[in-house]
Amino acid sequence: MKSSDSKESVPTRSSEIRSSFLRFFEERGHTVVPSSSLVPAGDPTLLFTNAGMVQFKDVFLGLEKRSYTRAVTSQKCVRAGGKHNDLDNVGFTRRHHTFFEMLGNFSFGDYFKEEAMRYAWEFLTGVLKLPPDRLWVTIFREDDEAARLWRKVAGLPSSRIVRMGEKDNFWAMGDTGPCGPCSELILDRGEELACGPSCGIGSCDCDRWLELWNLVFMQYSRDAQGNLTPLPRPSIDTGMGLERIASVMQGADSNFDTDLFIPIIRRVEEISGKKAGEDEPVFPYRVIADHIRACSFLACDGVVPSNEGRGYVTRRILRRAVRFGRALGISRPFTAELVSVVGAIMQDAYPEILARGNEIGEILETEEIRFMETLEDGTARAREFIEEAKANGEKVLSGERAFVLYDTFGFPIDLTRDMAREAGMTVDEKGFEDALERQRERARASRKAEIEEMERLAELLKDVPPTRFCGYSQLEADVKILAVLKDGEKVRKLEADEEGVLVFDVSPFYATAGGQVADQGMLTLPASPGEESRLAGVVTDVRKSPLGAYLHTVKASGETLVEGQTLKARVDEERRKGLETHHTATHLLHAALRKVLGPGALQSGSLVLPSKLRFDFAHGRALTPEERREIEKTVNSWVRSDLPVGIREMKLEEARAKGAIALFGEKYGEVVRVVEVPGVSLELCGGTHLKRTGEIGFFKIVSEGAVGAGLRRVEAVAGKAYEDYAVEIEDILKGLAERLEVPRAEILSRIDSLMAEMAHLREEAKKPGTRGSEIVAEILRNLEELPVAGNRKIAAYRLDNMAPDEMRAIGDELKEKGISVVILGSRSSDKAHLVVMVRKDDSRAGVDARSIVRAGAAVLGGSGGGRADLAQAGGKSVDRLDEAIAQCVNRARELAQTASGNGKDG
Repeated sequence: MKSSDSKESVPTRSSEIRSSFLRFFEERGHTVVPSSSLVPAGDPTLLFTNAGMVQFKDVFLGLEKRSYTRAVTSQKCVRAGGKHNDLDNVGFTRRHHTFFEMLGNFSFGDYFKEEAMRYAWEFLTGVLKLPPDRLWVTIFREDDEAARLWRKVAGLPSSRIVRMGEKDNFWAMGDTGPCGPCSELILDRGEELACGPSCGIGSCDCDRWLELWNLVFMQYSRDAQGNLTPLPRPSIDTGMGLERIASVMQGADSNFDTDLFIPIIRRVEEISGKKAGEDEPVFPYRVIADHIRACSFLACDGVVPSNEGRGYVTRRILRRAVRFGRALGISRPFTAELVSVVGAIMQDAYPEILARGNEIGEILETEEIRFMETLEDGTARAREFIEEAKANGEKVLSGERAFVLYDTFGFPIDLTRDMAREAGMTVDEKGFEDALERQRERARASRKAEIEEMERLAELLKDVPPTRFCGYSQLEADVKILAVLKDGEKVRKLEADEEGVLVFDVSPFYATAGGQVADQGMLTLPASPGEESRLAGVVTDVRKSPLGAYLHTVKASGETLVEGQTLKARVDEERRKGLETHHTATHLLHAALRKVLGPGALQSGSLVLPSKLRFDFAHGRALTPEERREIEKTVNSWVRSDLPVGIREMKLEEARAKGAIALFGEKYGEVVRVVEVPGVSLELCGGTHLKRTGEIGFFKIVSEGAVGAGLRRVEAVAGKAYEDYAVEIEDILKGLAERLEVPRAEILSRIDSLMAEMAHLREEAKKPGTRGSEIVAEILRNLEELPVAGNRKIAAYRLDNMAPDEMRAIGDELKEKGISVVILGSRSSDKAHLVVMVRKDDSRAGVDARSIVRAGAAVLGGSGGGRADLAQAGGKSVDRLDEAIAQCVNRARELAQTASGNGKDG
């Protein structure tokens, strides 16, 4: 929508709108600040970056100073978890998204209301050429100043200035802290879209009134009692959704009809072979288009699908997209094909999506395939639950059971509903929603506790200045106790042998950050000349408070520690050396991974301990033995080269221009610390490091495995920790050689020989005259006495001191003789085993080996699993093995009877 008399070039494409917005504010003295990561650095109160102001939160709180007082950004955001969760609305409304971009301009104590209003009005009417007579504003009901300024700045009549209550037009960062009224610019899209005679801003929520731009006026600070105090330097925080303003400029009925989504929807049409709005409803296409954007950007920022936290939300978003793909008839993995489309759309602002497209695609495809497998498991468990309910005469599947399917198996409620309907049942959907809400409440309570803890610490230490860290250059320092905390309260002193938290003016102790755990050490009392210093306390942990105070967990040692007292602080040097060794090795490992595997092998998390390092990185498959050796060889070549480890501070923009890598989950200010190993590594890092790579000594990978879709984890040791590891391996090899009675060089060949011997014995066990063949013969002699359900025979037998693979051999032979279900149990000295085998056609009919074996596993106090035709379980309640076998038989009968009742006899 634009003025008809305009002859100037008006930005209509989304990329043009974004660049015009940034340029408009840059020309008015604003610093263009790049979008921060979707993972809010150093802020446990947020799951994802959900607004433009998140990266400036500490600036607004007065905890951080920047070289500029005006900023403009186009910030990538996700709202799909926690307080701001739009996930379930996406696709069914015109405007909701999980991923979106927020255009925003910010003032940190510089300009205020009048300038913010003028800038917004100029951009909308001057640059975008929106008709001024179609623009309305809302203000906080008591903000007379805003009403006056809108009349002055834009010439708006009072009839188009709508006063609203606190819920709609008063913004707060939290229960306490900065807050203030806000004003929203709204576009009237035309009377023809009115919802009725009472249609109007504040009285309806129809599509005639389109909210465009929210201006937040941070002018107060709210205390715990709710009192508002004017801020000495009021600030501005604004936000306008790019997707929404693009829909206006492109004359689109919804955000999904813009150039940000249409190419993705067209590709989904090609993959499915069906047209949106013609062959199928539009909402599945919209869901997929939105969700693939979110998943692509989340994976690019290191958030890969997993079972907890941010990874769990990513998993839910991706699986929701896959489900809607299945609804369109797409039965193969397809999400990876959409990443390049997202990358092409967003390449002007976010070229990293295209650059890392293959890696992102691998992550999504791996998770998609895993979900297909999960659906199979979920279907089997849903069938179990439904059959159990029917056996109990129930007509409704409980909400709790439906929630278990959803939460544990990722099994969608609509599929549960369909399966229940096929069985003549319904689902208690209110019970399901109640269980879901209880889970959300637990998550909210957990996050609320974290927020409250941070706020409480901030309040307790509000008068305590930030601790100056001196531990980069010295391991000892004279420190003064500025605050003492005990049991969450501020006190004057710690008595002898009590444990509490001390805050010093200066500290040589590194506080846990950037994956590196905290230093430990001692506190001593100042000694008179000729006297030995006395131990005053032991430092066991160090954390950093939101306001920058270092919180030292201390156990007082025979002395009272009092606020204002001066002590000598000394870091445990050997422990620090181990940390520096493994942190320096972490940088070399990261560089080696990127060199051997490619630039996509970026860090996704790390842990630096004195005894080892753990490093998570993006990669879609396991390392080959050759790759693992090459990575070790590369790192150790850099170690032997004894390269200098340079550390210097520079501006963030300068560091990025030099190609410095920012590490996952870290928060960076304007001035950053850069760690460089010349020709090898250049990274932003605040940890402690060795002075030269040669001090590492030797580097060794001790394990490598998967921790999520497209995410691998390496654990490694270096320096003295490698010496300890080598001694451990030496002892193991010595023990093996002694037990096998061979030289070390022959250990592997001896093990191969023993394994071949065992395989031979198993084959022998199957031959006539052996125990296995005798058991098969005995069961077949008594064929008529076997339990029968429908036309299915069930064989159950106890075979003590028999290995599971021997039992499987017996089961195979019995299935070949026509037995439908084979249940075998075995007891060794301290453990009981169950093996359940089902003929393929019977398992397809619903006689599921996993369901059967779990019935026995519950009796044994263990767990079980496997495939529908073969499952195993174990447990330590060996005396209840007979009972466990009986339970398996009962469950097998239930399933076989149900299959027969459904007309699925094999």
